[in-house]
Amino acid sequence: MSQKTFGNAINDALSTAMEMDDKVFVAGEGVGVSIHNDPNMPTYGLLDKFGGLRVKDTPVSEAAIAGLAVGASCMGLRPVVEIMFFPFMTLASDMLVNHAGKLRYMSGGKSSFPLTVRVKAGVGFGAGSQHSHNLEVWIAHSPGLKIVWPATAEDAKGLLLSAIFDPDPVIVVEDMMLYRMKGEFPDADFRTPLGKARVAVPGSDCTVVAYGMALYTAMKAVKPLIEKGISCEVIDLRSLVPLDKACILDSVRKTGHLVVVHEANRFCGFGAELAAMVAEEAFWDLKGPVKRIGAPPIPVPVAPSLEKVFIPSPEDVVKAVLETMEK
Repeated sequence: MSQKTFGNAINDALSTAMEMDDKVFVAGEGVGVSIHNDPNMPTYGLLDKFGGLRVKDTPVSEAAIAGLAVGASCMGLRPVVEIMFFPFMTLASDMLVNHAGKLRYMSGGKSSFPLTVRVKAGVGFGAGSQHSHNLEVWIAHSPGLKIVWPATAEDAKGLLLSAIFDPDPVIVVEDMMLYRMKGEFPDADFRTPLGKARVAVPGSDCTVVAYGMALYTAMKAVKPLIEKGISCEVIDLRSLVPLDKACILDSVRKTGHLVVVHEANRFCGFGAELAAMVAEEAFWDLKGPVKRIGAPPIPVPVAPSLEKVFIPSPEDVVKAVLETMEK
């Protein structure tokens, strides 16, 4: 196991995949040039290692990047393309939603279209609303697209490798606030199965589900809640589509309470789907109302003081747990 960073884990996954299969290539805005000269950045050193035929800098056109991915996958390649910021997925959405997500269905399941889209996400780096809008629920709502969101270095490598060698289009969301976070990951080929959540913190009184940076927000609430006599089970969702319903439902049936945390806007956010699923399939196991924690219904502010208020806090998690448990 290597003790490096989250960004190193992504880089290692890309390098491993490209060494294993010469049909894998990387493309995106600046993936081979100086803007990624930081060793913690995911494509650092790949151009020198694999050359310009397999590490392609593209024009500043997300539609063209997504179109490249779709066309290459149709020709039997395994493209891994980068969309620089999550809001820019709107520019790539025609190719991804109307083509990548539908081609396998339109072939009657006879053909596969393996492509991976790496997209940078997150709130808290002062980039403003046009660079900081998490759109995971848009992707989850689009049939034929899978979406995963690693929160640890191990899963950053494992989920990306699984995505690259999956027969379907997969969106891998990389939280930029995690790039320099230290963590361990295996040096060899290692894959985290898509559609499998993990219990990050075992507990017995309340289930808290989160993903990405929000996982650490949830985990910071564990200790103050223990001091109040409440044991929280924190689940790292890891994969939104496919969704590990069994992990969530088993935990809720044990604890009787559910709190969902994400940094995307709360209204119509992914937490609403989880709340509806639990209400439909585990209603009689609930001992209190499901609570959802997310951002307010406004664009992400650029001012650090406002951005701090925008992002859900550990105190928000504590408050929600106490409310559902009526303590």
